[in-house]
Amino acid sequence: MARPDPYHPVPAVAPEGAGLDRLSGLLERCRVRAHLFHAGPLCGTTHFAAEPGRGFLHVMRRGEMSLSHPDAQGTPRRLQVREPSLLFYPRPLAHDFHNAPVEGSDFTCATLEFEGGDAHPLVRALPPLIVLPLAQVPGLTACLELLFAETERVQCGQRLMADRLFEVLLMQLLRWMLAHPASSGLPAGLLRGLSHPQLARALVAVHERPGEAWSLDRLAEVAGVSRSRFAALFKAEMGDTPADYLLSWRLTLACQALRRGQPVKQLADELGYATPSAFSRAFAQRLGCSPREWLARQGG
Repeated sequence: MARPDPYHPVPAVAPEGAGLDRLSGLLERCRVRAHLFHAGPLCGTTHFAAEPGRGFLHVMRRGEMSLSHPDAQGTPRRLQVREPSLLFYPRPLAHDFHNAPVEGSDFTCATLEFEGGDAHPLVRALPPLIVLPLAQVPGLTACLELLFAETERVQCGQRLMADRLFEVLLMQLLRWMLAHPASSGLPAGLLRGLSHPQLARALVAVHERPGEAWSLDRLAEVAGVSRSRFAALFKAEMGDTPADYLLSWRLTLACQALRRGQPVKQLADELGYATPSAFSRAFAQRLGCSPREWLARQGG
């Protein structure tokens, strides 16, 4: 069977699932911030450098171009983009746009700051590049019209408005990927799990209530499948065991809270550990140091 191409995905029909919000619990706790930095034509070669903790979301409004990646890292070295498209880089990756030297393509571009950088759950779950023709994603028109209107003339609050619209655009893209996991070329991981109707129920519960006593039996009950079926599904779609993912999620939240100055005792209680020492042991076993040592290494 041919593997799906994440750079030129084919439309598919796969309902996201009624009555289940798969993204809010995740993005409320692990935020993504967008910052507009360019609107207008690009001519010749434009280089976008890789910087720690920074991704990119480009919208090519008109024209066509050649896209190259000097360091590749799982992306094609050169790629042609021939129609208006979204180009999404969730992690740092240097890339170059090659446009005609005169009257090049027209772009609106933003950087993306994922809270926690490469440790952000979405960064870990996404391919290094998604290229998606705008015509392939229904529902983008209204957001794009507002975004383009904000970038075409100076108005009060223009930059803040454009930043927030880019964040809306990112959520619409993630919605589409959840509804079309095969077409998106998603690797095993969080988004594949969230796109699965049974696993999504358990993952959303863990994201929204990380401190509860989540056993394998209880998670399977939330998912509505047997214990053995849940364990097998979870491993196949997530590439991890339920216990390992629960620990990763709790420690992701712990690292963010430590940066904000939250004390270990309070964290242990909120994340479902009986004592601060139990939390510190789990933290050290996974990250190789105590919470205090980890925070010192972050410069906190």
